[in-house]
Amino acid sequence: MKKISKENAAHYIWGGNCDGWHLVQNETLSVIHEKMPAGTTESRHYHSISRQFFFILRGEACMELDGEEHILESHEGIEIAPGMPHQMQNRGRAEVEFLVISQPGTRGDRTELDT
Repeated sequence: MKKISKENAAHYIWGGNCDGWHLVQNETLSVIHEKMPAGTTESRHYHSISRQFFFILRGEACMELDGEEHILESHEGIEIAPGMPHQMQNRGRAEVEFLVISQPGTRGDRTELDT
C-alpha cells in the first residue's frame, strides 16, 4: 500500500476540459477526485449497478437527479441510487472540485441519455 494523491494518481481529461484523478480504481470500488471549470456540464446518464456518492470539496455544483435539481455547496454531498438518471453541472464562475465514490466501480456500467 502507498499513499495516493492528485500528484501521483492516474489522471484523465473528460468532457473536453474537466479533470479526473483515480484515487481508487478496482471492480468493487472507485474513488475519483474531479475538477470542473466554470460553465461545464457532464452528459446526462445513469448506472445500472453502481451506487454513487458525490461530495463537494470546493465550490458549488448543481446535480440534476431524475428531473430535480440539487445545489451542492462545499462539504455537502448526494447519494445516487443505481438506475437514477443524473447530471453534474457547474453553473458558477469558479471551478468546482469534488469526490465521486462508486460501489461497485462504474467501468462498463454507464448508459448515456439524451437531454
